[in-house]
Amino acid sequence: MNRIAMAVTAVALVAAAMAAWSGAVPLATSGADAPSQAKPKAKLPPLPANIKTRGRWNIGVKCDVPPFGYINVKGQNAGFDVEIARWFARYAFGKASRVNFTCAPTPAREPLLTADRVDLVISTFTYTRDRDTRIDFSRAYYKAGGRLLVANNGPVQKLSDINGRTIATTSGSVYDTWMKNCFKEAKPLVFDSFANAVLAFRGGRADAVMWDDTAVLGIAVADGTTKLTSDNFLAGPYGIGIKQGNVALKRWVDSRLNLMKKRDTFIQILKNNVPPRLFAAFQDNVLRPKNNFGYNAVDPTTVCP
Repeated sequence: MNRIAMAVTAVALVAAAMAAWSGAVPLATSGADAPSQAKPKAKLPPLPANIKTRGRWNIGVKCDVPPFGYINVKGQNAGFDVEIARWFARYAFGKASRVNFTCAPTPAREPLLTADRVDLVISTFTYTRDRDTRIDFSRAYYKAGGRLLVANNGPVQKLSDINGRTIATTSGSVYDTWMKNCFKEAKPLVFDSFANAVLAFRGGRADAVMWDDTAVLGIAVADGTTKLTSDNFLAGPYGIGIKQGNVALKRWVDSRLNLMKKRDTFIQILKNNVPPRLFAAFQDNVLRPKNNFGYNAVDPTTVCP
């Protein structure tokens, strides 16, 4: 198979995964306004004046990582993180449509915030103490974990196999840092997006893809020649990225995340974005009235197996 054909195949697989996740979203509820549920109680922290005056959010999201952020078959932003952004629009302005989305691949997330191009980044943003020195994070809202996507009969079949092998991931990710810290003989091959990492793997340039569980699972579901190894590693809750020092915005965001937790909103968002056959595997990963989690006291990228 020539390189062009392999590239087309890899892109098609990512698209197929996106379509599979997209199919999990009930058309009747996706993006709909729900004012009866969305009205926050009185005395919650107010929306910062600059965003209130603008009348809409500017939010960075993933565009190629189903089920968290991707472009669906209608050409619309969709996914778990995208729905959170739309809930924020409901809480702030009464309409889910009051949000402009910007694609925020892994290496662009911090620059988007520091350059004031977006108000928030809701983009599979794993908290680390190092990142927390440059930006602020909301409270944690999702528990992610790392997994390896491999070929069924490929040279990598477990985590310890990655030494001496080329492993695709994204630049600036916790996986890039972790491999360099803990697997000195592995050969990280980093890309600006998850889709390009998958492209390299499908094109034979990498022996595996290391990334968040939900994203690599989407590829394995769409492609029967691949699978996930049984290893689970780098548990890392997601938070929402906020420009450092914007205390008022952090208070607003945390208060609405707490409200969504109290109302069990995250479990419905999960149902909207994960196929029913996979729902049980992820239902404990979201905030719920009796399900709490926070950030690790120790940076997970410094803890080796």
